[in-house]
Amino acid sequence: MSLTPEFALAHTRAWVDRAVIGLNLCPFAKAVQVKGQVRYVFSDATDEQTLLDTLCSEMHYLAERDPEKTDTTLIVHPFVLTDFEDFNDFLDAADAAVEQLGYAGILQVATFHPQYQFADTEPDDPTNATNRSPYPTLHLLREESVDRAAAAFPDAESVFEVNMQTMATLGAEGIARLQAQCEEDARTPPAEI
Repeated sequence: MSLTPEFALAHTRAWVDRAVIGLNLCPFAKAVQVKGQVRYVFSDATDEQTLLDTLCSEMHYLAERDPEKTDTTLIVHPFVLTDFEDFNDFLDAADAAVEQLGYAGILQVATFHPQYQFADTEPDDPTNATNRSPYPTLHLLREESVDRAAAAFPDAESVFEVNMQTMATLGAEGIARLQAQCEEDARTPPAEI
């Protein structure tokens, strides 16, 4: 089966719902997801420059929108930067674009990748799964929203440690089941209401 934009976005939404929100990996994600304030964008880029152009375009889009309508953007790009080291190297260009476009202090780029690996961990360490998405994904966040969320959550620094413990407890088998369920959710059309 060839990957369609619809499936990639449905798969990513399922991952946000089941992993990010379902496991409470980000205590701030549920509110924006429920309110429909997350923009999901599929990029068919096959080279870094095209992806960078998409990222810049989406930064402009997000900065010009009312946060009540669009608070954050996930750019799903399955055909470029599939190798985590290449993806990680690209972040310098992404951060430079934030600066060059005048969005420093306004927007920031967070990252998710199927091969995500924290420094000083082995590739199969389950704690890496806290940032492992179905496809390489760039996440545009508003600094103001991040600050507001952190202020509302008194122990925001502990989220990282709690997430690592959650994934360690889930283990490789639990993570594999979660990933399979996300893929199944993407294949199952939503029920008619």
